Amino acid sequence: MPAESMLNLSVAQTRPGTAQQVATRIIFLLSGFAISAWAPLVPFVKIRLDISDGTLGLLLLCIGAGSTFSMPLTGYLTGKMGCKAVIILSTVVLCLDLPLLTLMDSTAGMAWALLIFGMAIGMVDVAMNVHAVVVEKASGRAMMSGFHGFFSIGCILGALAVSGMLSLELTPFIATLVVIALVLVLLAGISKHFWHDTKSKKGEPMLVMPRGWVIFLGLLCFVMFLTEGAMLDWSALFLITERGMNPHNAGLGYIIFAIAMTIGRLSGDKIVNYFGRFKVLLIGSLTACAGLLLSVGADSLYAVAVGFIMVGLGASNLVPIMFSAAGNQSTMPANLAIASVTTLGYAGILAGPALVGFIAQVSNLSIALSCVAALLLLVAASARAVTR
Repeated sequence: MPAESMLNLSVAQTRPGTAQQVATRIIFLLSGFAISAWAPLVPFVKIRLDISDGTLGLLLLCIGAGSTFSMPLTGYLTGKMGCKAVIILSTVVLCLDLPLLTLMDSTAGMAWALLIFGMAIGMVDVAMNVHAVVVEKASGRAMMSGFHGFFSIGCILGALAVSGMLSLELTPFIATLVVIALVLVLLAGISKHFWHDTKSKKGEPMLVMPRGWVIFLGLLCFVMFLTEGAMLDWSALFLITERGMNPHNAGLGYIIFAIAMTIGRLSGDKIVNYFGRFKVLLIGSLTACAGLLLSVGADSLYAVAVGFIMVGLGASNLVPIMFSAAGNQSTMPANLAIASVTTLGYAGILAGPALVGFIAQVSNLSIALSCVAALLLLVAASARAVTR
């Protein structure tokens, strides 16, 4: 098999098969499981350190800072060491760092622990997506949505598992030990099935500035991650301030969105294979846009819920399509392109909530979310170019 046929990565004569596909699904699930285990621990950190909401917010930025730093470097590492080594290394670091988040008793110590946590998240995110693109391309059919669907399942299971253990009065430290034991045991079982030969050609630079088409794909991913971040950070407040919902129930809005997105991703491969990437990207972005506009324009909570479902279903398969497009372009090596697209997209999660908050400050939250809907129209307008 010529090297260029596998995303400009050198590969062995055999192709990734069923075992590699299963291993890729499981590492996406394990990644989501380990990362989301952090969410139920946040209140314990705030109490243990006795810090304000503002200080906690600054600490949480360390996760994003760590990820933003490690993602571009991971593109180089996957080319130098191969995806298998980077996935194993980053997952082990993630697991070793997780218990530290329950033990640090100083703000500085917690900042370093969260920085390392973010770096590990960024590394495993890029490495598993590069591996997923290789496996998808070798299979000859769309698989990326399903991989991301397993990540969503892992996020739900991880948060539920840790919350359940804490409700049984296990300490946060013990809960994290249970999590990492499960992750490491399953990682050991699937690691032999990771596609071993995903190294790049010799002489590839450590870092390459994203250019041309890759920047464009990254900006589209920025919009999609911004949309997901807006739903995560602002949906509950929107329901409380704009629709008068009881604060105790306002979190249901994001849960509805997350479930819809997970369902959309699990069925996404069949949908993409049947309709094609262009129709899915076009209709999905328009559906997400319409869902946001319905949510901000309707007075009925039932209509708002329908809008949130539309956003989740519409947006579910758009980021996987962007990653596939990054892997198939020829402007940059695939591993570096995916690292660049992931970094630019992740900036949407970091900057998005602040951008929405700024617009809401000078107008209101409904107008701010409408601006996000307008950005989704740009994704729809780019559908043909992305999937050409």
